[in-house]
Amino acid sequence: MALQALLFDVDGTLAETEEVHRQAFNEAFRAFGLDWVWDRALYGELLKVTGGRERMRHYAQSRELAIAADPEFPHLVGRIHQHKTRLYGEILAGGEVSLNPGVARLLGDAREAGLRLAIATTTTPENVEALLAPTLGTDAMGWFDAIGAGDCVPEKKPAPDIYDWVMRELALPPQSCIAFEDSANGVRSSRAAELPVLVTPGLYTRDDDFAGATAVISHLGEPGLPFDVLAGELPDGRYVDVDWLQRLVGR
Repeated sequence: MALQALLFDVDGTLAETEEVHRQAFNEAFRAFGLDWVWDRALYGELLKVTGGRERMRHYAQSRELAIAADPEFPHLVGRIHQHKTRLYGEILAGGEVSLNPGVARLLGDAREAGLRLAIATTTTPENVEALLAPTLGTDAMGWFDAIGAGDCVPEKKPAPDIYDWVMRELALPPQSCIAFEDSANGVRSSRAAELPVLVTPGLYTRDDDFAGATAVISHLGEPGLPFDVLAGELPDGRYVDVDWLQRLVGR
């Protein structure tokens, strides 16, 4: 079946945003009088838990039992997360983050070729727009025929729910789509939805187990910046374009 849609994760896949998330979390904790500090090593472990609110709950339940036991804790998590989301958007609006190599080019090429685009992420819709607007333009959200984000499904990655939801919105089977991910949880989610998945590891996911991925490459590449093959047997090519993807999923 011919390729008809590209389904993208966001954090670490479209751009290296996790450090911005970590910064925003720490600033939000300070604003609420918490002495929590998530350094890189700790944050790398916490990223195994998908979803910002879920991550905070997991941290408190494993390290801050008194806070987690407070009846007001669920409300506090929501307030912190809301503040953190605002901080994250303010940082991105300053233009400090760029899309990963090849992302903008591939999105443009796919649109010109008539392929459909979709987002499948555990982050919030506000965070998706906060990234896309300064990097691709204020109309970029409209490029995507389906945006699966936040709490639109019961279970977050590694469950397949978000990809199943997106494919229902597109009315397409997995055989006509390909997912783009950066993490083990993302691979598990997409494969559980029976999707082929191309992985470009991020800062915090380089050592993840990507078993089941169609291929793993360093980034999507540009004409003057070829990707490195990290795993998988790939069609000839130096960067990912629509023709290359058609050959990859059609093998």
